[in-house]
Amino acid sequence: MERWNSNKSSELYGVSEWSGGYFGVAENGDMMVMPEPGAIDRAVSIHQITTGIRERGLDMPVLLRIENILDSQIKSLNETFQASMQELGYRGAFMGAYPIKVNQQQQVVEKITHFGSRYHHGLEAGSKAELIAAMGMLRDKNAVLICNGYKDEEFIDLGLNATKIGFNCILVVEMPDELPLIIERAKHLNAKPILGIRLKLTAQAGGHWAESGGERSIFGLNTRQVIQAVDLLKEAGMLHCLKMVHYHLGSQISNIREIRSAVNEACKVYAGLAKEGADVAYLDLGGGLAVDYDGSHSNFLSSRNYSLNEYCTDIVEAVMTSLDEEEVNHPTIITESGRALVAYYSLLLFNVLDVTRFQPEPLPAKLPEDGPPQLEYMMQALQSLTIRNIQEVFNDIIFYRDETRRLFQHGQISLRERSVAEQIFWKTLNEISRLAKDVKHLSADLADLDQILSDFYYCNFSVFQSLPDSWAIGQLFPIMPIHRLDEEPNRKAILADITCDCDGKIDQFIDKRGVKRYLPLHELKPYEEYNLGVFLVGAYQETLGDLHNLLGDTNVVTIRILDNGEYEFVSEQEGDTVADVLSYVEYDPKRLFIKFRNTAEQAVQSGKITAQERREIVQMYEAGLRGYTYFER
Repeated sequence: MERWNSNKSSELYGVSEWSGGYFGVAENGDMMVMPEPGAIDRAVSIHQITTGIRERGLDMPVLLRIENILDSQIKSLNETFQASMQELGYRGAFMGAYPIKVNQQQQVVEKITHFGSRYHHGLEAGSKAELIAAMGMLRDKNAVLICNGYKDEEFIDLGLNATKIGFNCILVVEMPDELPLIIERAKHLNAKPILGIRLKLTAQAGGHWAESGGERSIFGLNTRQVIQAVDLLKEAGMLHCLKMVHYHLGSQISNIREIRSAVNEACKVYAGLAKEGADVAYLDLGGGLAVDYDGSHSNFLSSRNYSLNEYCTDIVEAVMTSLDEEEVNHPTIITESGRALVAYYSLLLFNVLDVTRFQPEPLPAKLPEDGPPQLEYMMQALQSLTIRNIQEVFNDIIFYRDETRRLFQHGQISLRERSVAEQIFWKTLNEISRLAKDVKHLSADLADLDQILSDFYYCNFSVFQSLPDSWAIGQLFPIMPIHRLDEEPNRKAILADITCDCDGKIDQFIDKRGVKRYLPLHELKPYEEYNLGVFLVGAYQETLGDLHNLLGDTNVVTIRILDNGEYEFVSEQEGDTVADVLSYVEYDPKRLFIKFRNTAEQAVQSGKITAQERREIVQMYEAGLRGYTYFER
């Protein structure tokens, strides 16, 4: 047989399909990251980066950010739109607006405003807190600052004052009752607002976020409400302030036809508003640009059936076609792409702590004397197993296994006899699994054997904190080892986290034929760390994570890959300590320490421990408060 190599690992884990050209496997078996798609000459080993992180004193798990990738994604989005407009003769422009909700971390927003400044790439805020962050971070006054979400008086005043000091701040009317308040506050503050209207389109996309669009969407104005808004602005002498038409079809839109259909409908409303006398100049298509998490290039929930070039070209062409028919000037097209910008930028690194193997132990030389006949029947089924009677033996072994469990529950067999029955059962399942590889058509029961016999790899992370979408909506993320990829991964694994929750696991993985219920991994080596990476986690995962089991934010490391192929550590942020997460849920760490110290003193007074032991125990408690919430070596 041909020897295993890194190319086979790359194919097994589908790296070329989902990586966007940013990741690849080196001949030595290390997973590599590149600053731009295909920049092999500057590829850096993620395993070496992990080693450097440890040498600097940070433990796993670590969220690794590669800032070159964020720069590259911003460049790619803006320049692809510009190229499509130039090729098609579009007479408007493109501007991006990053929605802060996708990843609100200060470093992320700061880098987006920095890398996006050469394209006037702006921000979108959906709350007062996000608007305040945006006003403090955004330096480019030519970029748009879009205000979505439900707005009270304070939110509106912030947006109006942002306009007064020079921001291109667009207040989007999401609800009919917002517009009178905006008009009132604008007059009070002597401010000239820049307004947008969010539409409720009839167009609707599929997927997890289908209800973001359509007539039953929560936010937006229907056609009648749009006309009422126009009349109200005319009456106030402010129709010239209406500059933008906006809609949001949803996140992670996999089908390009749904995107184009929504653009066509929005353009008709845009043209209608122009004819009503509104001085519209911006058409904001919202988010929706999907990430191909599984690499299938399909309209599957975790994929997309279009390229970035097709996305940009179809949008520009659709806007041109619709508005040219109406003899309306081409607007500045805005997209609020967030997921597509930041997903590739971050990956989660963690180590495997332990393994539970569903691998049978050697069977006893002989069965227990006076044991139940079911043990003999199970052994006979195992010994008679061939490729021709796989299903029959499978049915028999399940039946007799259940019989022995019933007998045990009624006290008719011993614990030792039940143990033998379980040994024979797992041995038989493993043999069936081995033979089933040569069977073309398997029943559903037999097809599930790979998952049933998968090992549990216990990993140093929390699904709920770092990969909430995996748990909540079944989002697929590329997951694979970051080293030893020149070795064949000969174990089938399900990943369990360190929370005490049965939902704290990942048992769905990307596969060329859909979803795979196990992940191929390597045997652990004694005294050697085994590290895995979860890729494309930059969007939403940091924002949505919770404190399940009081496991807090992970360590965060940002690197930049240099032109000579070396890399530098840009920043290191230590993750939450135990004291940090306790304070989040209203404990006072200082009071806890004092109470525990008093409890330890009572133990000294009662003679349970010595004063020396008290000091050591109290020091241990204090060190625990300062420690990382995750497993530490």
